Amino acid sequence: MVSDVCFPRVNGVSTSIATYRDSLVAAGHEVSLIAPAYPIPGDEPEGWINRIPSRGVWRDPEDRMMRYRAVLARGSALEGAGFDIVHIHTPFVAHYAGVRLARRLGIPVIESYHTYFEEYLGCYLPFVPRALTRWMARRFSASQADAVDGMIVPSTAMREKLSSYGIATEIRIIPTGLDLGRFRHGDGRRFRATHGIDHHRPMLLYVGRVAHEKNIDFLLEILVEVRKSLPSAMLVVTGEGPAENHLRRLAERLAIADGVKFLGYLDRATDLVDCYAAADVFTFASKTETQGLVLLEAMAMELPVVAPAVMGTCDVLRNGAGALTPAVDDRSDFAAKVVYLLQDRAARIEQGRRARVTASEWSNEACTRRLVGFYAQIIDRRSAKDSPNVHARETVRSHSRTIV
Repeated sequence: MVSDVCFPRVNGVSTSIATYRDSLVAAGHEVSLIAPAYPIPGDEPEGWINRIPSRGVWRDPEDRMMRYRAVLARGSALEGAGFDIVHIHTPFVAHYAGVRLARRLGIPVIESYHTYFEEYLGCYLPFVPRALTRWMARRFSASQADAVDGMIVPSTAMREKLSSYGIATEIRIIPTGLDLGRFRHGDGRRFRATHGIDHHRPMLLYVGRVAHEKNIDFLLEILVEVRKSLPSAMLVVTGEGPAENHLRRLAERLAIADGVKFLGYLDRATDLVDCYAAADVFTFASKTETQGLVLLEAMAMELPVVAPAVMGTCDVLRNGAGALTPAVDDRSDFAAKVVYLLQDRAARIEQGRRARVTASEWSNEACTRRLVGFYAQIIDRRSAKDSPNVHARETVRSHSRTIV
C-alpha cells in the first residue's frame, strides 16, 4: 500500500488503511505500507510501515508531503520481494510514485478514492470560482483513474459520480469495514466526569476532522436552535483541523461558547469509545463524505444519528434504522429531530438499538473478503494478459503472495 497519510495522523484514510491491514493479515496475507514520516511518531509497532522523509504542507500543518525520489528509492529496495499488487490510497505523491513503482515491478495497481475532490477543492481554494474547481477536480480524478488498473470507492453515490466523469477504468464499491468488537462497551459516566460534563446535560457529539468541508458551522447553528427548547444542551467536537479557530470564533458570535467543547483527538481504543458512550445524539452535516466511517462507529455504540443522507452517507443512513435524516441544509428539520431524540428517551434507546443492527451489516471481515476478491480479479486479468498459463487468482486465495 502507498499513502500520503497514515497514523499518527488521524483521519478516515488512516483508519481505512489500519482496518484493512489488520483484516488482511488475519486472513494470512502480508502487507507493507509506504507512508510519510511525521515529526511525532505514533505509538503502534511499525515493522510493516516504510517511513519516507517528508515536509510540511501549506495551510495544513497536520499533513506531510513525502519526497518523491525517496519513495522511488525505497521502492527499488523492495524489488524481488514477490509483491502481487500495489494499492494506492491517496492522490498526491503516493499516486504518482505508486503508479511508477507498480510499473517498475511489473505488477498491477489499484487506487481507493477516499475524498470527494469536486467539493473538497472549493473549501481550500475559496478565491477560485467553484465551477473551475469542480472542473479541475473532475479532470484530475479522471486522469488518475486512467493510470491504474482498478478503482475502489466506498459507496454507490461515489461510483456514480466518478462514472459521470467518463472514467473507463473498472470501479468497484468496497466500503471500509468496522471492527464491531472495538465499538461496543464504553464508560460514558467516566468520560463526563473527566471532562466536567454534568450527567444529565444533553450532549450532542461530532467526531471527525475539524475542517471546513465537514460543515461544522451548520452544527453550531443547529445548537442555537436546539437550545431554544433545551437551554443546557451542548455540542462536543472531537478531532483537530484547520477550522478550529474559526469555529471557536463562530461559537462566540452565536453566544453558545459555553455549550461547545473542543477536545482534540481522542485515543480510539479508550477515550473515543467512552466519548461515544457519553453522548445522547451523534450529529453530522458533511456533504462531501465518500462513506462516513464515524457514523458507523457511533451506530455500533448504539448512539442514534441525526445527519442528512447525502453522497456516501446514503449507503449508511436509512431513516428510522438508527438514524433520522433531515433534508439537506434544513436547520428547522435537523434541530427538531435532535430535540425529539433528546426529549424522548424511549425513542432514543430504540433508535440506538436499531443503529447497532445497521452497523453490524458493515463488518470488516465481509468487506475484506470483497477487497481480496477484487485484488484477485485484477491480478488474474494482468496475469492472463502477460501469460495465459499463470493462475494468479488461486495464488491470492491461498494467501501465499505479498500485497503491498
